[in-house]
Amino acid sequence: MITRLSAAVYGMATTPTPTVAPERSSQVTRKTYPNYKVIVLNDDFNTFQHVAECLMKYIPGMTSDRAWELTNQVHYEGQAIVWIGPQEPAELYHQQLRRAGLTMAPLEAA
Repeated sequence: MITRLSAAVYGMATTPTPTVAPERSSQVTRKTYPNYKVIVLNDDFNTFQHVAECLMKYIPGMTSDRAWELTNQVHYEGQAIVWIGPQEPAELYHQQLRRAGLTMAPLEAA
């Protein structure tokens, strides 16, 4: 003996229900890329002159006055953020300063 169970027993609807697709938004959400901080750390072997010269050489738009302010900040506070911006140039400036002998903190998102 075969018994047919009704759709109601299984919790299924007996009439088909239409599938409704979610509306598409015409708005475009733009996400900005994070900026990165290039940070020079204090050490016991780089001179003030060398640090300031490296900042002027490798950081675009760096003035002598600003380089010396940052060099003093590195010395007295232990570190200074010398540049903030997009990841690719941040990586370049970080690498150039490190290769010039400066002690660098790892790049970090701003």
